[in-house]
Amino acid sequence: MLDVHAGASPLEDLQPVRDRWAAPMRLAMAEAALAPATGDVPVGALVLDPDGEVIGRGHNEREAVGDPTAHAEVVAIRQAAEKTGEWRLSGCTLVVTLEPCTMCAGAIVLSRIDRVVYGALDEKAGAAGSLFDVMRDRRLNHRPEVIRGVLADECGEQLRAFFDTHR
Repeated sequence: MLDVHAGASPLEDLQPVRDRWAAPMRLAMAEAALAPATGDVPVGALVLDPDGEVIGRGHNEREAVGDPTAHAEVVAIRQAAEKTGEWRLSGCTLVVTLEPCTMCAGAIVLSRIDRVVYGALDEKAGAAGSLFDVMRDRRLNHRPEVIRGVLADECGEQLRAFFDTHR
């Protein structure tokens, strides 16, 4: 399994892998753009089936629905599970604009998603390698592949623009 995370080769060697995920990340960014309408932080996520079809999508909805667990990843995972009729999302990929937090990393592990692709690092709460590395903890029974930094600058700018207007 390809490891495009800690201890990986120089960044230039990773660009072809990141380029492969640019189009789905742009779809996740479009989903993220829906969140600020309700005062939510613009984070968007997609779950892709093994053929690359979108089977779940979500954006942050904590403010909109008053639910602290309504993070983009959890919303997308719930939708994918409902669509497939399975809680196990083996073979699927989660694409998200911001590095997952510990809650979302736990949901990813428990849903058996095979791969996580994310854009911007979250140095304050990230659990996919920056602050914590929940998804690759050897004590857990499932460890998805992690690909980070896909359209990281664009994803980061989407978040910065939101916070610049909400401070």
